[in-house]
Amino acid sequence: MNLVLVGPMGAGKSTIGRLLAKELRLPFIDSDKEIEERTGADIPWIFDVEGEQGFRDREQAVIEELLLDDNQLLATGGGAVMREANRAALKRGAVVVYLFASVEQQIVRTARDRNRPLLQTEDPAAVLRQLMAVRDPLYREVADIVVETDERPPRMVVQEILAQLDSRNPA
Repeated sequence: MNLVLVGPMGAGKSTIGRLLAKELRLPFIDSDKEIEERTGADIPWIFDVEGEQGFRDREQAVIEELLLDDNQLLATGGGAVMREANRAALKRGAVVVYLFASVEQQIVRTARDRNRPLLQTEDPAAVLRQLMAVRDPLYREVADIVVETDERPPRMVVQEILAQLDSRNPA
């Protein structure tokens, strides 16, 4: 079985994913990094050249392919849940952990990040609020576990995830 982290930009999927993968002795894969490696281009460039639709097509293909393997920890991009095919693949092939971060926390964590195409706008906070309104129900739809990350050290979040995984699989 695979473990997949979903959640908004700035929730800590990459940071927490690396720590959690180390604890569980699983390989860690970030779907956005995988897309960048396969295309030889960064996410903003893909958005500029192919648009969001082109990026989402690439993302769907990568997620479907990665979930064919077992025993790995996958961190998805914040918008991966927007496609029904991705949600179905996640529900079918993984235990899904939703890392919830409030919009206020997302604003703080993404303020200086220029690698987020959807936030290159006059009012990134409004974009984050709008994205969260649409995506939060989808994250919850696919999630087996929900963990809040606001103002919590990554190691504490990892410990909570491990405890919830243990309670799901008693020895």
